[in-house]
Amino acid sequence: MNTSHKKLERLMLFHEVAKHLSFTEAADALGISKSHLSLQIKRLEKEMNVPLFVRSTRSVKLTEQGRVIASRTQKIHSSLLDIERSVMVEHEEIAGVIKLTAPLLFTDAVLLPLCEKFKSLYPQISFTIDCSYTPYDLNKSDFDLAFRATQSPPQNMVAKEILPYQSMCYASPGYLKVYGEPQTIESLTAHQCLSSHDVPRWEFRTGVVEVEGWLKLNDSALLKSQALMGKGIIRVPDYYAKKEVALGELLPLLQHQSSQDRAIYLIYPQVIFQSKKIKAFIEFAFDELKKQI
Repeated sequence: MNTSHKKLERLMLFHEVAKHLSFTEAADALGISKSHLSLQIKRLEKEMNVPLFVRSTRSVKLTEQGRVIASRTQKIHSSLLDIERSVMVEHEEIAGVIKLTAPLLFTDAVLLPLCEKFKSLYPQISFTIDCSYTPYDLNKSDFDLAFRATQSPPQNMVAKEILPYQSMCYASPGYLKVYGEPQTIESLTAHQCLSSHDVPRWEFRTGVVEVEGWLKLNDSALLKSQALMGKGIIRVPDYYAKKEVALGELLPLLQHQSSQDRAIYLIYPQVIFQSKKIKAFIEFAFDELKKQI
């Protein structure tokens, strides 16, 4: 009995493939990866001990057994829709808590304004946010979504690039007026480079520089405040200095030497029926961050 919910899930996955007669189109419609979908269908075929599809490089067709099962899964799907329609109206509202985990800098500069704007649209929403670089397993934790700065997103999750960024150097106009603007990465050694105590060197497109400065501090917000006061040069993700650059309070330096392109990914489990509030927030986040690119 404890595996019946898994079999029902796989039957609904099968229903989607049978409807589209395409693993690619079904995966897109479900919002999961094609590889995950294919694996679940193979497990269903093994459990039922019958082939459900005839696969070729160009097409997917139902077997005779597959057609019989497809007619039954259509009835199950219709029943599920009837259940959904019978749910009380308030359960259809976008309300409740959304639990997120995200890097601190991204949370400060991007995520908090995003959440505030989403709540203005849906007043019954609230957020719980864990500011952390811990790669939580979303299948085991109680987080709904994760924002992660990574070049290797997990393969067992839906992982979508939501915000490309680069790490860049910044200084205030006041600092540059006194000390001049560095023209090469090597010239940074003659400047006050403010960094975390665990980041003794800055990596650029053409090399690595050992940086020195009067202050080492493991808080990027405080480092940025020091840069704003003209106390030195900092290196942070471009999204974290975007507001200050727009106001002319910080100026980007050595732009041609910025680090290789990186990205924040939005990560969440592969599920068939996603709650309305999570689906709405995902769509909202992508729409809003598109405007910032």
